[in-house]
Amino acid sequence: METNKILQGDVLEKLREISDSSVDAVITDPPYGLSFMGKKWDYEVPNKVVWEECLRVLKPGGYLLSFAGTRTQHRMAVRIEDAGFEIRDMIAWIYGSGFPKSLNIGKAVDKLQGNEREVVGTQTLSGNAAQSTKEKGGTYGSNTNSVDIKPIEIILTKGTSDWEGWGTALKPALEPITVARKPLSEKTVAENCLKWGTGGINIDGCRVGADEITSNMRTESGVYGKYSGGDSTKHQGRFPANLIFDEEGAKMLDEQTGNVGCSSNREKYKGRNYGTSVFLGEKPLFNSPTYTDKGGASRFFYCAKASKAERNMGCEEIGGCKHPTVKPLALMEYLVNLVSREGATVLDPFMGSGTTGIACKKLGRNFIGIEREEEYIKIAEARIKATPEPLPTLF
Repeated sequence: METNKILQGDVLEKLREISDSSVDAVITDPPYGLSFMGKKWDYEVPNKVVWEECLRVLKPGGYLLSFAGTRTQHRMAVRIEDAGFEIRDMIAWIYGSGFPKSLNIGKAVDKLQGNEREVVGTQTLSGNAAQSTKEKGGTYGSNTNSVDIKPIEIILTKGTSDWEGWGTALKPALEPITVARKPLSEKTVAENCLKWGTGGINIDGCRVGADEITSNMRTESGVYGKYSGGDSTKHQGRFPANLIFDEEGAKMLDEQTGNVGCSSNREKYKGRNYGTSVFLGEKPLFNSPTYTDKGGASRFFYCAKASKAERNMGCEEIGGCKHPTVKPLALMEYLVNLVSREGATVLDPFMGSGTTGIACKKLGRNFIGIEREEEYIKIAEARIKATPEPLPTLF
């Protein structure tokens, strides 16, 4: 099938047009089944048959990364697993700008009982907060459409009932990403990688930070260190984790932890891990994975920095990007890099605003997108078209 294009139509029908074992990875932000902003496409999470088709078109060992809502993550993961995928992990994407859609129970009780409430001030809401106040239903997180939303002013009141200060929802601050893999066709991961080019995670290409670190690694059997068959390696950056922050979330974390690190007498290690060794007989089995640099706690995790201009890139002539759930480009680039190699083909069966396609174009991957809504296809095509081709590698 031709790549670097978006197929318009029903996701199941279009998936059936793609050949078996022809796609290297599936990375998608599907409907969460939350009836988000009253959108018809968000009434239900994708069913098992959709994920079965994703499994069929994936090469053996190929990875599926699927976003989900916190309330329906269980349903999404079970359907993916029931389709035949192996659930390998879950990545938590943490953000700091979520706004709760919570009922003020105290205010509702006062309305029922006819109680007067004291006016204590006003507050101006903008972006996601303003949108959440205007819309009915749903919970609004950091990926929602806060562009061109006019600020609104609300009156703040306070009651005296026993239910004052009670509500019905927590502030949204994370979205889970199911990490699943199509079963291998070969006896070992190494053999599968050589045959299909799939089966592994791009660890070194997604390390966090640039500090030189020497550490012992744990093998899949659970054994640590070179003395027990593992590897002692020197590399730049920390091992990628199953926790990802956005820039605002990382800032909030660092404000709470402050500047943390080793004591001055340990700086002589210059980036190597230190701590009490655990011994097996007379041989050290592994050292504690603590390093000698300093900074906020967010330095241990990848932090996606979103550009303010990326959302409407290329959409000037069509009135801007009106898609309600645009993911940060830096986040999608990281995920594409994590589970695919340069030149690979990435499938997004719920293309939406096209951010997966943009990430693929920037990183030298091919993509196949599927999208039902014509409005969103125009947005995605405009954004992808406006993305520059990657610079050639110079040797």
